Amino acid sequence: MTLNASDHWLFAASSDDVDAHCNNLGRWRLDYDQISAGAFRGSFTELRLPGIQVFRETTSQRVRQYGHLGIDSFGIALPWRAGDINFNGTCMSSGNVIACFDAEVDMCTPPEFELRGVVMDARLLEDTLHDLQIELPDGIWHQLRELRTDPGTAQRLRLLLGYVQEIIDDNPTILDNTAARQQLEDNLLTEVIDLLPSLEPCDDLRGGSARKRLVDRACALMLSTPEQPMTILDICKGVGASRRKLNYCFQDVLGSNPIHYLRAVRLNRVRRELKQCVDERIGVYDVAVKWGFWHFSQFSHDYKRHFTELPSETLRRTRLDLRLSDDRTS
Repeated sequence: MTLNASDHWLFAASSDDVDAHCNNLGRWRLDYDQISAGAFRGSFTELRLPGIQVFRETTSQRVRQYGHLGIDSFGIALPWRAGDINFNGTCMSSGNVIACFDAEVDMCTPPEFELRGVVMDARLLEDTLHDLQIELPDGIWHQLRELRTDPGTAQRLRLLLGYVQEIIDDNPTILDNTAARQQLEDNLLTEVIDLLPSLEPCDDLRGGSARKRLVDRACALMLSTPEQPMTILDICKGVGASRRKLNYCFQDVLGSNPIHYLRAVRLNRVRRELKQCVDERIGVYDVAVKWGFWHFSQFSHDYKRHFTELPSETLRRTRLDLRLSDDRTS
């Protein structure tokens, strides 16, 4: 459901479905898997200035986010609430910032999560840094990184992002003025540029990357034969790791254990297929079996616990929406 939207500078939407939430992310090319069980609520607000996009995102459940912010994009974000954020094989420390310099996104965020930040063209940032003779620390470009920074500088950016949201919530018509939007962009760019020289990588990419590679191999193996789910022993043998090592790698990278994560991902895949299932000959059982759920009553219980509705309700809604769409076009 869209809450409000300007024709050119402001977009805001909320959703009770994780895939619909992804569709609201605009130019971001991200997919989310809902990892924790319960009703999903998400919101996304984007203020579109000439050269910068300011965003605020909330998600009610633990999700794995993966994809890209867009070609040649730079983003810097501040977690707005406490909670474990996992990426690059580590758990993020409180007070640090997330920076994505023209890189893929792959991270797990906690329940009741809020993230605020800015996204801009990486080339614009690079040109600005060159003009100002500012050099970034080594190893930041083409990476998603957790970065330590000067607390005072980070707090100024936090206050400005809070001010932006207040304008959007209380008096958005101020930004109908082109000069006001340009002034706000200049202020944001100034704060981001002030923040960049103090950035310092604080995550161990070498150790974290090894853990992430092991988890990625395990996940690929898990989903290679969805109709015949593997045991943990099979997965351990396939990736050459002990159960203990596999467990702590999953915890560090995804904030979850392998069994729970695999079940959550398979449930997400079932849900996506049900939401796209237009063939009346295919039923819930057919899709469930395809993803390795042979015990149908247990599957229905797990599905409802995870998404707060029965799989039959998901499929029924899909087909009702299709019929309504056909009626409108006929």
